[in-house]
Parts: sequence; C-alpha cells; structure tokens
Amino acid sequence: MVQPRPFNDSTPLTIDTERSRTKSRDEAAGLKRKLKLIYHKALSCLGPQHWWPGDSPFEVMVGAILTQNTNWFNVEKAIKNLKDHNLLNYKRLYNLSDGKLAKLIRSAGYYNIKAKRLKNFLKFFSERCQGDIKRMSLAGTEALREDLLKVNGIGPETADSILLYALNKPVFVVDAYTKRIFFRHGLIKENAAYEEIQDLFMQFLRKDVELFNEYHALLVRIGKDFCLKHKPRCRLCPLEE
Repeated sequence: MVQPRPFNDSTPLTIDTERSRTKSRDEAAGLKRKLKLIYHKALSCLGPQHWWPGDSPFEVMVGAILTQNTNWFNVEKAIKNLKDHNLLNYKRLYNLSDGKLAKLIRSAGYYNIKAKRLKNFLKFFSERCQGDIKRMSLAGTEALREDLLKVNGIGPETADSILLYALNKPVFVVDAYTKRIFFRHGLIKENAAYEEIQDLFMQFLRKDVELFNEYHALLVRIGKDFCLKHKPRCRLCPLEE
C-alpha cells in the first residue's frame, strides 16, 4: 500500500499560493483605487481646506494638545487668550504656573489636565530640542514620534498632528472622523486600531505632506458636516455613490 506523502513546509503550493498572491494584489489595488476616489470626490466637492490654522509651528503644536476632546472653536479662544497675554512662547508658557496656565486655556475644556499635558510637552521641547523648531524638525520621523509618545498626555493622534502640521513630516493623522467614515464605507473593521487605519494611507498613497494634510482635513470636514455620529446626512455627502 502506497503511503500518502506527508505535508511539510517544503511541499509545493504553487496554485494556492499564486491565487493568494493574486487576491492580495487585487485587494491592494482595490483599496488604492477607493482611497484615491474618496480623496478626489471630497476635494472636487469641498475644495482645499487650508488646514491647520496657525501663525507658527509652535502655535500648531500647542493647538494639537489643546484640541484633545474638544472642538476647534474652543481652542481658538484659548490660543487667542494666550496671544492677548503675550504668552504664546515656549519659555513664557513653561515658566507660567499650572494654575495660571489652566485659567488662560479654560475655554479648551479639561483645562487643568491640558495645562499639565502642555507643560509636559514644553519640558520635552526644551530638553529634547532646546526649544528650537528647526532642531526638532531635523530629527528622524520614527525616532521623534517614539519620543513624543513617551510624553505624558500625548497619544498617536496628537503626536502625528505635530509631525504633519507643525513639522511637515509625511505622517497621516487618524481621528474619530477617519475611523467613522472608513468603517461606514467598508474599508476597515469597527474595532480597527489606530496603526491599522494609518497603514492604509501610508501603504497605498504616496508619502506626501500636502496630500496627507489635505486628505485628513477633508475627512474632518465630511465627518463634521455629513458623516455625523448620529443621523448622518448620507444623501448630501460628497462621497455618496
């Protein structure tokens, strides 16, 4: 009786492997097309968003921390308050007491927590970068991102916002709007992790600062005006099929 040949790692799987590779290539090409289609539809309907508003990279970094869990209107009021008191400078903010800083950024919400987080970042900015934006921007993207994530109060979204919008590094920013829109369009699972979503953009789009900037800004606009958490306005959405 002929014994069946045992399976081992060296057993050829040419047909199945090729089918798997073809499927993977097709899926990748499909994702790439969808990503580009979403971008061009949004851009053609809504136009350039001119985001992130800020007079300097430092202001953008401060705004990235203050905007956590609040809307931009509240952040603008907090930043204006800092400007009115001539405090939008890292040394002056760093030397300010937590209590005084909290009062000045009260409109941004969670002001006591954000004052501490801002101080944590300012300490990092002073010690790691000597308070120099140019010095900070010369650091390698991956290493700098890792260092930012070690700062208490700075998560992936805040770190990537600083990298993209303040330092012009090609890192895609993922937020709640991105996750909601892409889940509803069947591109990700509901429980997809931040890095998993970010990889879609980093893998299938060219790594370009202007592209990532505009794409993220358009998704924020769609999330705010159309793809609402409750009662989405799908029929009016630029991405409606």
